[in-house]
Amino acid sequence: MSDMSFKQAKELVERMEFSEIAINKAMENLEKSSQNFEETLKYQEDIINRLPYADKKLSIMAILVAGNIGLIIGLLIGKFLL
Repeated sequence: MSDMSFKQAKELVERMEFSEIAINKAMENLEKSSQNFEETLKYQEDIINRLPYADKKLSIMAILVAGNIGLIIGLLIGKFLL
């Protein structure tokens, strides 16, 4: 009877060791994931901060393109119609 209880205790200790190893790996993965998440949040914050400047540049570029198209159309009208 004592052999069975010793075997059971040994199996229980092994299971506890495996559980401890699994928990440690899970904690390491959780820490890595949280670090990656924080890094991603920093990148997102940088992108959000840069969006107004990019939008301003795009609106200026749209105005310049419209002006160039108007100039080209004006030159074509002036050359062929006048």
